[in-house]
Amino acid sequence: MIDAHVHLWEKQRGKVNGLPVYDMGGGKSMFGAEVRQMLPPYMTDGVNSAERLLANMDFAQVAGAVVTQEYIDGNQDEYLKRVQKENPLRFRVTVLYEEKDLPDTSGADGIKLCGGRMANPDLTKCEALFAKAAEEDLFIAIDMADGDAQCASLREMARQFPKLRIAIGHFGMVTRPKWQEQIKLARLPNVYVESGGITWLFNSEYYPYPSAVRAILEARDICGMDKLMWGSDYPRTMTAITYRMSWDFIEKSPLLRSEEKQLFLHKNAEAFYRFENLPDMPYIHHMAE
Repeated sequence: MIDAHVHLWEKQRGKVNGLPVYDMGGGKSMFGAEVRQMLPPYMTDGVNSAERLLANMDFAQVAGAVVTQEYIDGNQDEYLKRVQKENPLRFRVTVLYEEKDLPDTSGADGIKLCGGRMANPDLTKCEALFAKAAEEDLFIAIDMADGDAQCASLREMARQFPKLRIAIGHFGMVTRPKWQEQIKLARLPNVYVESGGITWLFNSEYYPYPSAVRAILEARDICGMDKLMWGSDYPRTMTAITYRMSWDFIEKSPLLRSEEKQLFLHKNAEAFYRFENLPDMPYIHHMAE
Protein backbone atom coordinates (compact mmCIF):
# COMPACT_ATOMS: atom_id res chain seq x y z
CA MET A 1 0.00 0.00 0.00
CA ILE A 2 1.01 3.63 -0.56
CA ASP A 3 -0.04 6.45 1.75
CA ALA A 4 -0.55 9.64 -0.26
CA HIS A 5 -0.82 12.04 2.70
CA VAL A 6 1.43 12.03 5.78
CA HIS A 7 3.23 14.73 7.78
CA LEU A 8 6.68 14.74 9.37
CA TRP A 9 8.60 17.32 11.37
CA GLU A 10 11.68 17.65 13.54
CA LYS A 11 10.27 20.61 15.45
CA GLN A 12 6.80 22.04 15.06
CA ARG A 13 6.93 25.80 14.67
CA GLY A 14 3.90 26.84 12.69
CA LYS A 15 0.99 29.28 12.80
CA VAL A 16 -2.79 29.14 12.65
CA ASN A 17 -4.89 32.30 12.27
CA GLY A 18 -1.78 34.34 12.98
CA LEU A 19 -1.09 32.60 16.31
CA PRO A 20 1.79 30.18 17.01
CA VAL A 21 1.66 26.40 16.97
CA TYR A 22 4.34 24.67 19.03
CA ASP A 23 5.07 21.49 20.99
CA MET A 24 4.19 21.34 24.70
CA GLY A 25 5.28 17.76 25.43
CA GLY A 26 3.24 14.59 25.78
CA GLY A 27 2.07 14.89 22.19
CA LYS A 28 0.24 18.14 22.94
CA SER A 29 0.67 21.40 21.03
CA MET A 30 -0.41 24.95 21.60
CA PHE A 31 -2.70 25.39 18.60
CA GLY A 32 -3.35 29.11 18.37
CA ALA A 33 -5.49 29.88 21.41
CA GLU A 34 -5.98 26.33 22.73
CA VAL A 35 -4.12 23.15 23.60
CA ARG A 36 -4.65 20.24 21.20
CA GLN A 37 -3.47 16.62 21.25
CA MET A 38 -1.41 16.90 18.06
CA LEU A 39 0.40 13.55 18.34
CA PRO A 40 -0.24 10.27 20.14
CA PRO A 41 0.68 10.91 23.78
CA TYR A 42 3.56 8.43 23.76
CA MET A 43 5.41 10.70 21.30
CA THR A 44 6.49 12.69 24.33
CA ASP A 45 9.32 14.71 22.76
CA GLY A 46 7.23 16.29 20.01
CA VAL A 47 9.48 14.87 17.29
CA ASN A 48 7.42 13.42 14.45
CA SER A 49 10.25 11.57 12.74
CA ALA A 50 10.62 9.45 9.63
CA GLU A 51 11.96 6.62 11.78
CA ARG A 52 8.74 6.46 13.79
CA LEU A 53 6.64 6.61 10.66
CA LEU A 54 8.66 3.83 9.03
CA ALA A 55 8.06 1.63 12.09
CA ASN A 56 4.31 2.26 11.74
CA MET A 57 4.47 1.63 8.00
CA ASP A 58 6.30 -1.67 8.46
CA PHE A 59 3.76 -2.90 11.01
CA ALA A 60 0.76 -1.75 8.94
CA GLN A 61 2.17 -3.14 5.66
CA VAL A 62 2.47 0.27 3.99
CA ALA A 63 5.34 0.26 1.51
CA GLY A 64 5.55 3.93 0.52
CA ALA A 65 4.38 7.35 1.71
CA VAL A 66 4.08 10.89 0.38
CA VAL A 67 5.07 13.60 2.87
CA THR A 68 2.99 16.73 2.50
CA GLN A 69 3.22 19.93 4.56
CA GLU A 70 1.01 22.43 6.40
CA TYR A 71 1.40 25.98 7.67
CA ILE A 72 0.43 24.78 11.15
CA ASP A 73 3.63 22.71 11.35
CA GLY A 74 6.00 25.32 9.92
CA ASN A 75 8.32 24.88 6.97
CA GLN A 76 9.98 21.44 7.07
CA ASP A 77 11.74 21.61 3.68
CA GLU A 78 15.28 20.89 4.85
CA TYR A 79 14.26 17.97 7.06
CA LEU A 80 12.12 16.39 4.36
CA LYS A 81 14.87 16.65 1.78
CA ARG A 82 17.14 14.71 4.16
CA VAL A 83 14.36 12.15 4.66
CA GLN A 84 14.01 11.67 0.90
CA LYS A 85 17.77 11.34 0.42
CA GLU A 86 17.99 8.70 3.15
CA ASN A 87 14.86 6.79 2.01
CA PRO A 88 14.51 7.37 -1.75
CA LEU A 89 12.49 4.21 -2.40
CA ARG A 90 9.87 4.65 0.30
CA PHE A 91 9.26 8.39 0.46
CA ARG A 92 8.20 11.20 -1.83
CA VAL A 93 8.47 14.65 -0.26
CA THR A 94 7.18 18.16 -0.89
CA VAL A 95 8.48 21.67 -0.31
CA LEU A 96 6.05 24.22 1.13
CA TYR A 97 4.82 27.21 -0.87
CA GLU A 98 4.47 30.16 1.51
CA GLU A 99 3.09 32.87 -0.80
CA LYS A 100 6.41 34.62 -1.28
CA ASP A 101 9.38 33.65 -3.42
CA LEU A 102 9.27 30.41 -5.38
CA PRO A 103 10.53 27.57 -3.17
CA ASP A 104 13.85 25.79 -3.62
CA THR A 105 12.71 22.48 -5.06
CA SER A 106 16.11 20.78 -5.25
CA GLY A 107 15.90 17.35 -3.62
CA ALA A 108 12.07 17.38 -3.54
CA ASP A 109 9.46 15.51 -5.55
CA GLY A 110 6.60 17.99 -5.34
CA ILE A 111 5.27 21.31 -4.07
CA LYS A 112 2.58 21.72 -1.41
CA LEU A 113 -0.03 24.47 -1.57
CA CYS A 114 -2.20 25.06 1.51
CA GLY A 115 -4.96 26.45 -0.68
CA GLY A 116 -7.53 26.90 2.07
CA ARG A 117 -5.10 28.97 4.17
CA MET A 118 -3.74 31.22 1.42
CA ALA A 119 -4.24 34.96 1.77
CA ASN A 120 -5.10 35.17 -1.93
CA PRO A 121 -7.22 32.16 -2.87
CA ASP A 122 -6.96 32.81 -6.64
CA LEU A 123 -4.63 30.04 -7.83
CA THR A 124 -4.05 31.72 -11.19
CA LYS A 125 -1.92 34.21 -9.25
CA CYS A 126 0.41 31.25 -8.62
CA GLU A 127 0.97 30.67 -12.33
CA ALA A 128 4.76 30.93 -11.96
CA LEU A 129 4.68 28.21 -9.29
CA PHE A 130 2.64 25.86 -11.48
CA ALA A 131 4.97 26.60 -14.39
CA LYS A 132 8.00 25.75 -12.25
CA ALA A 133 6.46 22.45 -11.18
CA ALA A 134 5.58 21.59 -14.77
CA GLU A 135 9.04 22.50 -16.06
CA GLU A 136 10.79 20.44 -13.36
CA ASP A 137 8.32 17.53 -13.68
CA LEU A 138 7.22 17.83 -10.04
CA PHE A 139 3.74 17.17 -8.70
CA ILE A 140 1.49 19.73 -7.00
CA ALA A 141 -0.26 18.67 -3.77
CA ILE A 142 -3.04 21.02 -2.74
CA ASP A 143 -5.53 21.13 0.12
CA MET A 144 -8.25 23.39 -1.28
CA ALA A 145 -10.61 25.84 0.37
CA ASP A 146 -13.99 24.33 1.22
CA GLY A 147 -16.45 23.68 -1.58
CA ASP A 148 -15.96 25.23 -5.01
CA ALA A 149 -14.15 28.42 -3.94
CA GLN A 150 -10.93 27.53 -5.78
CA CYS A 151 -12.24 25.07 -8.37
CA ALA A 152 -12.33 27.50 -11.29
CA SER A 153 -8.77 28.74 -10.75
CA LEU A 154 -7.35 25.23 -10.26
CA ARG A 155 -9.18 24.05 -13.38
CA GLU A 156 -7.52 26.90 -15.30
CA MET A 157 -4.06 25.90 -14.04
CA ALA A 158 -4.64 22.21 -14.79
CA ARG A 159 -5.66 23.06 -18.35
CA GLN A 160 -2.81 25.50 -18.84
CA PHE A 161 -0.27 22.85 -17.72
CA PRO A 162 -1.83 19.58 -18.95
CA LYS A 163 1.21 17.41 -18.15
CA LEU A 164 1.49 18.69 -14.57
CA ARG A 165 0.40 16.11 -11.99
CA ILE A 166 -2.00 17.62 -9.43
CA ALA A 167 -3.31 15.85 -6.31
CA ILE A 168 -6.22 17.33 -4.35
CA GLY A 169 -6.04 16.48 -0.65
CA HIS A 170 -8.55 15.80 2.13
CA PHE A 171 -10.87 14.11 -0.39
CA GLY A 172 -12.16 17.50 -1.45
CA MET A 173 -13.10 18.38 2.17
CA VAL A 174 -15.74 15.73 1.82
CA THR A 175 -18.00 16.71 4.73
CA ARG A 176 -18.36 20.30 3.53
CA PRO A 177 -21.04 21.57 1.12
CA LYS A 178 -20.18 21.30 -2.60
CA TRP A 179 -17.28 18.92 -1.97
CA GLN A 180 -18.23 17.09 -5.16
CA GLU A 181 -17.07 20.12 -7.19
CA GLN A 182 -13.50 19.37 -6.16
CA ILE A 183 -13.92 15.71 -7.11
CA LYS A 184 -15.18 16.74 -10.56
CA LEU A 185 -11.79 18.33 -11.22
CA ALA A 186 -10.38 14.78 -11.34
CA ARG A 187 -12.21 14.31 -14.62
CA LEU A 188 -9.29 16.26 -16.07
CA PRO A 189 -6.51 13.86 -17.16
CA ASN A 190 -3.82 15.29 -14.87
CA VAL A 191 -5.85 15.77 -11.66
CA TYR A 192 -6.23 13.12 -8.92
CA VAL A 193 -7.80 13.11 -5.43
CA GLU A 194 -6.32 11.63 -2.24
CA SER A 195 -8.19 10.81 0.95
CA GLY A 196 -5.79 12.13 3.58
CA GLY A 197 -7.92 13.30 6.51
CA ILE A 198 -11.07 11.40 5.60
CA THR A 199 -11.12 9.70 9.02
CA TRP A 200 -10.74 13.13 10.63
CA LEU A 201 -13.64 14.51 8.61
CA PHE A 202 -15.84 11.55 9.61
CA ASN A 203 -14.42 11.31 13.13
CA SER A 204 -17.83 11.75 14.81
CA GLU A 205 -18.95 8.54 13.13
CA TYR A 206 -15.72 6.65 13.92
CA TYR A 207 -14.43 3.29 12.68
CA PRO A 208 -15.37 1.60 10.33
CA TYR A 209 -16.53 4.90 8.80
CA PRO A 210 -19.48 3.73 6.67
CA SER A 211 -20.17 7.26 5.45
CA ALA A 212 -16.55 7.60 4.32
CA VAL A 213 -16.93 4.42 2.27
CA ARG A 214 -20.12 5.79 0.73
CA ALA A 215 -18.29 9.03 -0.10
CA ILE A 216 -15.56 7.03 -1.85
CA LEU A 217 -18.23 5.28 -3.89
CA GLU A 218 -19.82 8.62 -4.79
CA ALA A 219 -16.46 10.02 -5.86
CA ARG A 220 -15.83 6.88 -7.90
CA ASP A 221 -19.07 7.52 -9.76
CA ILE A 222 -18.02 11.12 -10.44
CA CYS A 223 -14.46 10.68 -11.70
CA GLY A 224 -13.65 6.94 -11.72
CA MET A 225 -11.78 4.81 -9.19
CA ASP A 226 -8.59 5.18 -11.23
CA LYS A 227 -8.37 8.81 -10.05
CA LEU A 228 -8.64 8.20 -6.29
CA MET A 229 -5.84 7.45 -3.80
CA TRP A 230 -5.70 6.55 -0.11
CA GLY A 231 -4.10 8.85 2.45
CA SER A 232 -3.98 8.65 6.25
CA ASP A 233 -3.11 12.20 7.43
CA TYR A 234 -0.61 10.62 9.85
CA PRO A 235 0.18 11.48 12.66
CA ARG A 236 -2.74 13.72 13.65
CA THR A 237 -5.36 11.08 12.92
CA MET A 238 -3.37 8.62 15.02
CA THR A 239 -4.69 10.38 18.12
CA ALA A 240 -8.00 8.60 17.42
CA ILE A 241 -7.12 5.37 15.61
CA THR A 242 -4.16 3.14 14.80
CA TYR A 243 -2.30 3.48 11.52
CA ARG A 244 -3.68 0.18 10.26
CA MET A 245 -7.24 1.30 10.97
CA SER A 246 -6.74 4.22 8.59
CA TRP A 247 -6.81 1.82 5.64
CA ASP A 248 -8.31 -1.49 6.70
CA PHE A 249 -11.87 -0.12 6.91
CA ILE A 250 -11.58 0.18 3.13
CA GLU A 251 -10.06 -3.28 2.76
CA LYS A 252 -12.85 -4.83 4.86
CA SER A 253 -15.71 -3.06 3.10
CA PRO A 254 -17.90 -5.36 0.99
CA LEU A 255 -19.04 -2.38 -1.09
CA LEU A 256 -15.80 -2.11 -3.05
CA ARG A 257 -14.52 -4.73 -5.48
CA SER A 258 -11.05 -6.19 -5.01
CA GLU A 259 -9.77 -4.42 -8.14
CA GLU A 260 -11.11 -1.09 -6.85
CA LYS A 261 -9.34 -1.55 -3.52
CA GLN A 262 -6.07 -2.27 -5.32
CA LEU A 263 -6.41 0.91 -7.36
CA PHE A 264 -7.31 3.03 -4.33
CA LEU A 265 -4.73 1.62 -1.92
CA HIS A 266 -1.80 1.10 -4.24
CA LYS A 267 -1.84 1.23 -8.02
CA ASN A 268 -3.03 4.80 -8.61
CA ALA A 269 -0.51 6.31 -6.19
CA GLU A 270 2.30 4.10 -7.50
CA ALA A 271 1.82 5.54 -10.98
CA PHE A 272 1.04 9.14 -9.95
CA TYR A 273 3.98 9.55 -7.54
CA ARG A 274 6.28 7.26 -9.57
CA PHE A 275 7.22 4.78 -6.90
CA GLU A 276 9.45 1.93 -8.07
CA ASN A 277 10.94 -1.15 -6.42
CA LEU A 278 8.87 -0.85 -3.26
CA PRO A 279 9.60 -3.57 -0.70
CA ASP A 280 7.27 -6.47 0.01
CA MET A 281 5.50 -5.89 3.31
CA PRO A 282 4.93 -9.15 5.21
CA TYR A 283 2.21 -9.38 7.84
CA ILE A 284 3.61 -9.12 11.38
CA HIS A 285 1.57 -10.95 14.02
CA HIS A 286 0.95 -8.83 17.11
CA MET A 287 0.77 -9.81 20.75
CA ALA A 288 -3.03 -9.57 21.03
CA GLU A 289 -3.51 -12.35 18.48
